Amino acid sequence: MKISTGSNPGGEVCEAPRLADGGLDDLRSALPEAAALDLAETFRLLSDAGRLRLIAALLAADELCVCDLAEASGLSQTACSHNLRLLRAQRLVRYRRQGRNVYYTLDDDHIRTLLDVALQHVTHG
Repeated sequence: MKISTGSNPGGEVCEAPRLADGGLDDLRSALPEAAALDLAETFRLLSDAGRLRLIAALLAADELCVCDLAEASGLSQTACSHNLRLLRAQRLVRYRRQGRNVYYTLDDDHIRTLLDVALQHVTHG
């Protein structure tokens, strides 16, 4: 039996059995809107190669000053600081001051896990 709904502007027909009552609501609530927006912003920030190099350097060294992060990532100090500010706003990195120096580290182990899994994904055969 072909099912066609008025909310389907392309006129496509779904022949698959429909979900039981409440099943669609469960699927919709699997990722609440606020969480989806935050996650999309995190992935948007991680879609930049320079920012990924910053995070990779922090994965390798735990804590680095802006000068070392700029050198490791190949970014200018200005671009490095700008990108670190973006990453800090999304709570991907945090910093501490020691005199005139600012040192950055990953905000928590979730970031390490996220990048480890993503790297495994792109490097496996």
